[in-house]
Amino acid sequence: MTDSLDTEKPPLAVQRVAFALRTAGWVSFWVQLVLAVVATIILLFAIPFALPRATPTGAAPTNAGTGGGVFLAVCGLVVLGYSIYRAFRFTRLSRELRSPANAVRPKKADTIKEVRLTLMSNLAGMLLTLIGAEAISGILLAKSLSQPQAFFGTSIDLSRFIQPLDIFVVACQHSC
Repeated sequence: MTDSLDTEKPPLAVQRVAFALRTAGWVSFWVQLVLAVVATIILLFAIPFALPRATPTGAAPTNAGTGGGVFLAVCGLVVLGYSIYRAFRFTRLSRELRSPANAVRPKKADTIKEVRLTLMSNLAGMLLTLIGAEAISGILLAKSLSQPQAFFGTSIDLSRFIQPLDIFVVACQHSC
């Protein structure tokens, strides 16, 4: 009689939640992992060019990477890494929910807490990345408004022009 209780399946509602967590966990894990790899490669490519370099006039140029934009982008990538871990944790939580009745199965409150923590970390990462992208976009707007209208001047500071890399960094931020 006790052998039949050991193999008892969880209730149907728990099975549905376990399936949903497993599916959402794997989909979000792989999507976030691909986005993290792409954004990291773009950011690693852009950071050396975004660092301030001395100009012939001696003034530090105003690059789109200066200020808090790149810092917030890196913070967003760190939170994305944590979110990837949380997505993988969903798959483990699903496995725990599908365990036999006599095993230690997570409580409903614990499962809701896990889901809430994951959602909060995802929202925090999106907020950091959006703020970083808007900071970089604001610097690009300021650069575009302050560009000289003609090339007739004797000393033109080329760092004041929008460079293709500046647009590349903004595209990276908006793709994350």
